[in-house]
Amino acid sequence: MSYAAVHGQRIWFQDTGGTAAPIVLGHGFLMDHSMFDHQVEALRETYRVITWDSRGFGRTEWDGQPFTYWDLADDCIALLDHLGLTEAVVGGMSQGGFVALRAALRYPDRVRALILMSTQADSEDAAHVELYEAMMAAWVKDGPSDDLAHAVAQIIISDPVEMLRWIPKWQARSRGLLFEAGRCLLTREDLTEQVKTITCPSMIIHGLQDAAIPLERAQQLRVLLPGFQQMTIIDGAGHAPNLTHPDVSNRAIREFLATLP
Repeated sequence: MSYAAVHGQRIWFQDTGGTAAPIVLGHGFLMDHSMFDHQVEALRETYRVITWDSRGFGRTEWDGQPFTYWDLADDCIALLDHLGLTEAVVGGMSQGGFVALRAALRYPDRVRALILMSTQADSEDAAHVELYEAMMAAWVKDGPSDDLAHAVAQIIISDPVEMLRWIPKWQARSRGLLFEAGRCLLTREDLTEQVKTITCPSMIIHGLQDAAIPLERAQQLRVLLPGFQQMTIIDGAGHAPNLTHPDVSNRAIREFLATLP
């Protein structure tokens, strides 16, 4: 567990170490590196697994300035530089997937393959933006009340046990930290045309009951990616399948990684 000083930030990361093939995993909005604890335990015997906290979340010390997912993609690759790694499999859940796609676009020679969980290529669904803006405004103004935190957790996590674990973490954090992260999420641009140029091997994991990103968006991404190899749809899973259904997710990830040269 350590920090990497990159781009004026102190990025917190966890690294299992060793000389095995590296995998870098980026968390979803409001989450942190620990949402991948199940993946770290399942993969660390065979792979070097690196998880990190993005700007505005977890233990990362961030300058409070506006940022985009391109900035987070730069942070991800700078973390590889910090660790002396020329390339890695890059993955992420939701926000982390948005970052992974941008890393593959900007640094194609550094991204060996993509693991995309609950991810879409296009901008935020217009039908969601007004609702999410209202939720974030209330969160920043008054903090995450029990009702608001529960409503957000239902969208992101949907598992009652995991919701009870994450809601207190959200309520313990400074509410102002959410503003720039929320702006970044809701104003991200559409990458539908750009992702057609990503040729590295890619896989998709998506929950059938995902309320934040409908399955149709993942299926669209599947068609767009030239290097697409594998899609796992998990019945009973919502927006965070790796967290709520780790066994199925981990099996799919291992199967995909085994196909890489």
